[in-house]
Amino acid sequence: MTENIYDVTVIGGGPAGLFSAFYAGLREMKTKIIDGQDKLGGKVHLYPQKMIWDIGGTEPLPAGQLIEKSIAQGLTFDPEVVLNTIVTNIQKENDEYFTIGTSKGVKHYSRSVIITIGGGGMIKPVKLNIENAHLFENKNLHYAVPDIKRFTDKKILITGGSYSAVDWANDLSPIAREIHIIYRGDDLTAHEADVTRLERNGVKVMTQSEVTGVSGGELMEYVEITNNQTGDITNDAYDELIVNHGYDQENLLFRENNLGLDLENDFFVKAAPTGMTNVPGIFAAGDCIRYTGKVNLIAGAYADAVNAVNNAKTYLDPKADQFAMVSSHNQRLKDKNKKLMY
Repeated sequence: MTENIYDVTVIGGGPAGLFSAFYAGLREMKTKIIDGQDKLGGKVHLYPQKMIWDIGGTEPLPAGQLIEKSIAQGLTFDPEVVLNTIVTNIQKENDEYFTIGTSKGVKHYSRSVIITIGGGGMIKPVKLNIENAHLFENKNLHYAVPDIKRFTDKKILITGGSYSAVDWANDLSPIAREIHIIYRGDDLTAHEADVTRLERNGVKVMTQSEVTGVSGGELMEYVEITNNQTGDITNDAYDELIVNHGYDQENLLFRENNLGLDLENDFFVKAAPTGMTNVPGIFAAGDCIRYTGKVNLIAGAYADAVNAVNNAKTYLDPKADQFAMVSSHNQRLKDKNKKLMY
């Protein structure tokens, strides 16, 4: 049993979780990451082509590249990684460790826990609820824009009227051959200036319309569009279909809240800037944490992670240093530094 108890378990594999895992390894803590998705990276996978500018000391880079670097850094000290597993509850068994329950029925054991599940927990895109749509997912029917270059000289249909849908239409207009955007309401709900840009960029807008069918062979070839006012149905050829109908949020961990964590709006953990919650041994970092002065940036998530790990370390060992030695002189990185330098 003892070998299955980790010093710290990080719940969530986004930027805050990955940096927590790195820093916990730096502090010589036996670390595990549990994430509900099938890959590490968190919600950044929803916008891999968006440029990130606000991380100190780093030139702007696409979010997809940032998350690749974050994953590599998070795995530096070989933490145990458990994917496709949603944490449903945490219970304090005794003074020694917590039991972490999951949707798969498998239990994990940890002396401390850092919650880094982001704002709202698991976020899943609302799927296109029509027959055969699933056949074209990960081909040319998308719920996020994976690689902007693939849309070069393509005829694209975007369904959705929110800021994100309109933003993608404007961003893709310089490289696409043709872009149509449809929305089932009367008016697009994005910012007025962005809607005006659609016209300047030559994007055709169809309101009171929705996708009612898709068809094709290996790839989607035709999209059936129904005008909800007139009842007219068209069946047009498109190279790519981007669906932006919002996201479903799921947070089973906070729904049960066995430990009585102090929450805000059932989705966020009230905590100190140190990452300490009202439950000793439970810490939080990133977008899921709320405190006065909280910075809701990826850069802020990194600071949260450092604070959470440092306080988890001293929770486990009150004699431990409050802070880790800086990386340039840290003995844990000595061999790695030599390899990089020479």
